[in-house]
Amino acid sequence: MERVAYLIRRTVEMILVVLVVAVLNFTLIHLAPGDVAVYMAGVEAGPEYVASIRHEYGLDLSLYVQMGRYMSRLLHGDFGRSFTRGEAVVDVIMNRMPATLLLMGSSLILGAVLGTLGGALAARHIGSKVDYWISGLCVAAYSTPVFWLGLILIYAFSVHLNWFPSSGMMSFLEEQRGIADTLRHMALPVLSLTVYFIGQNIKVARASVAEAMQDDFITTFRAVGFKEREVFLKHGLRNALLPIVSMTGLQFTQLTAGAVLTETVFSWPGMGQLVFQAVLSRDYPVIMGGYVLMSIMVVLFTLLVDFIYVVLDPRIELK
Repeated sequence: MERVAYLIRRTVEMILVVLVVAVLNFTLIHLAPGDVAVYMAGVEAGPEYVASIRHEYGLDLSLYVQMGRYMSRLLHGDFGRSFTRGEAVVDVIMNRMPATLLLMGSSLILGAVLGTLGGALAARHIGSKVDYWISGLCVAAYSTPVFWLGLILIYAFSVHLNWFPSSGMMSFLEEQRGIADTLRHMALPVLSLTVYFIGQNIKVARASVAEAMQDDFITTFRAVGFKEREVFLKHGLRNALLPIVSMTGLQFTQLTAGAVLTETVFSWPGMGQLVFQAVLSRDYPVIMGGYVLMSIMVVLFTLLVDFIYVVLDPRIELK
């Protein structure tokens, strides 16, 4: 019953958060300089045609009326229609969602696994050359901008060596080729995001594993006669996973921004590139739909992290 009550409370909180995000984004987007009606009509269009477009899309109404209409539709699951595409925003975004989830999921999993292993290895050999090398690579990976690394990877592995494609994922998805071609298209964008997350996770894993190995219960296991390898893997590493889970939750929120840069650099047909194109074309419904769905993904992932906490450490209670 406690978990059910917790789930209900968190669901209400998540709905409120999404609504607040929608209101803030709607206000900021519509207060931006420029007239979308002029952009849609063209700079050479007459004032009557511009006025007709403004009236057709309700842009001639006050900001409060526009917001009220949008929030009313949003509560019924209607994200409106794209100004430039003429399609339902939900359909436009859902067509791009699989590519974004593939990119984000692969980067998060690889970053968490490799970062945890690297941090644990450094913690196992604190003060050694292994620790220094891993810590140095951690700083370099953490300090490298995602978009800059993406450009370097394109030059090295696509332009110079011609090992991996730098774009073309959209046409590739339409042709529905095999897994090998999918991995070739994924290699560079996933690597550019994963490197940054590996740097963060190594730093957190090294500190948490080193701290866990100094706890009293670890000393007790050693005194009883457990092997050092068993103590490290089953007890020290397991108790150090909670900070990694927290970091992964934070990285998911960072990934929504990093995906925009990565998808733009690699012409990846995901939500990030879609929102970027919508910003350039002043397609307000698509921009709003992208932001709202990203916020929904973030709050759902945050809820998932809470339940993973309980699985890893049953002593934690959901309140």
